[in-house]
Amino acid sequence: MAIVTFSSPLMHKDKAVYAIAGDTKTILALAEENRIPIPFECRDGNCGSCLIEVSYDAPERKKAIMLTDKEKLTLTQLGKLTAQEIEDAEVRDMPPRYRLACQFIARDEDVTITFTGNPGGAD
Repeated sequence: MAIVTFSSPLMHKDKAVYAIAGDTKTILALAEENRIPIPFECRDGNCGSCLIEVSYDAPERKKAIMLTDKEKLTLTQLGKLTAQEIEDAEVRDMPPRYRLACQFIARDEDVTITFTGNPGGAD
């Protein structure tokens, strides 16, 4: 089981929720289930409106979760993903800092998800 902590200026305070290990819910689905206001438009990885920043509570144990082709393209177009970060994720199992909430699935690791509330903006 993972603890996913959501943090945003849109929220009164941070909120931690459990993500069941082995579940294939995306961070966006988990957020919706717990009434966390991550902005989104397409749910398909094309628009980038659900951009999130992922921090690992135990960085030495972080696990790369495969980037979809749509996610790679969208994050690259947003300037949030470099060719080096794609290689690091695919070859060295080093997950990138930015992801799309509609594509990212929490595994058995504790993470903090930060979002601004501005579609496509995690800064």
